[in-house]
Amino acid sequence: MSNISKLTAVTLVGLCLVLYGCGTSGKVESDNEKLVVKFCQEVADGGYKLVTTEQLKQWIDGQQPMLIVDTMPPKASYDKHHIPGARPFEFPIKPLARLDQATRAKFRQLLGPDKGRRLVFYCGFPKCGRSHNGAMWAVKLGYTNVYRHPGGIVAWLEHDYPVQKVQ
Repeated sequence: MSNISKLTAVTLVGLCLVLYGCGTSGKVESDNEKLVVKFCQEVADGGYKLVTTEQLKQWIDGQQPMLIVDTMPPKASYDKHHIPGARPFEFPIKPLARLDQATRAKFRQLLGPDKGRRLVFYCGFPKCGRSHNGAMWAVKLGYTNVYRHPGGIVAWLEHDYPVQKVQ
């Protein structure tokens, strides 16, 4: 993991602690610890990098070439609001150990032939595992510039950043 990725991971872990009640005691603290450890383990197992909401917005504003993938159900989420330029590709919340051939082919088609292309996956919020599945499978398919935006659409909306809707 690069120094930037480590710094991003540490920052996001700290953010998770704050968002989930850092400083509380008892069961909440234990639950927070479990969430943070699970999140860190997903990132380590997935082999991808992390990007904050602010950094993703800078990339978009700077017209950095990338593909942004919304991993939530299109009708329930993507159609209502999504990060500008994002493309839908639904993944399940629970860890996905296998992709069937048809889904794998469709996913590869979306990601394109450039294995070095910057790919950013997001879902709803840090506890949602859909973006982990998308980023992890992109890495498994040989893509090398893969990011997960763990704050998801909730963090994007909290920053009052613009969204697109399906008309």
